[in-house]
Amino acid sequence: MARKSAGAISGRQVGGKIVKYQICVSGAASGETVQASHQLAFDLGKAISKRGQTLITGATVGLPWFAAQGAFSVPEPRGVSVGFSPASSYREHVMVYRLPTMEFDYINFTGMAYVGRDVHLVRSSDAVITVGGRMGSLHELSTALESRKVCGVLLGSGGLADYVPTLLEHIEAPGAKEIIYDTNPERLLDKVLKALDAKYADVAAVENDSQVSSTRRAG
Repeated sequence: MARKSAGAISGRQVGGKIVKYQICVSGAASGETVQASHQLAFDLGKAISKRGQTLITGATVGLPWFAAQGAFSVPEPRGVSVGFSPASSYREHVMVYRLPTMEFDYINFTGMAYVGRDVHLVRSSDAVITVGGRMGSLHELSTALESRKVCGVLLGSGGLADYVPTLLEHIEAPGAKEIIYDTNPERLLDKVLKALDAKYADVAAVENDSQVSSTRRAG
């Protein structure tokens, strides 16, 4: 089905309910792009939540945290915010890694440190959207491409995001030609959701599937 503009029910529907996707926002935890692009990340997380989708991040600070804050800024009903922590427990998450806990409906304590967490995060996603970013975001993007995930890049957010087109001109990668680019968070998200609708067009859900929401609205 065609997507509708903000303010209307958006997304592929099954039995009158909207399919919920897991959208990963990948971005720098610190550095120049956090200061420059935190509002873009916030707006992206907010848009994901308003559309009733599930935001997943690395349960970290910086741009992913701003995305989680954006998601939590939406009044109920909203999408869900899930964090994938590098820690093995709440104590380690807070005391060792010193990472936030407030902007998440659920935190998956992977116990896989940062590198392993990145892989688990991406592999659990339906799509990955890069905002800004440094080396860790490059790891997540390369994992997403190798895993043939739907990938979006928010141009104008600095760091890795603005370098991706140049990088992929010189380095061959699976799925590189299908990467979705835009400079506007909401417009980029809508393109990503449209690509996911097409990718999962053959997937049917049973009526009591908890991954399908009857109340989520866009815009």
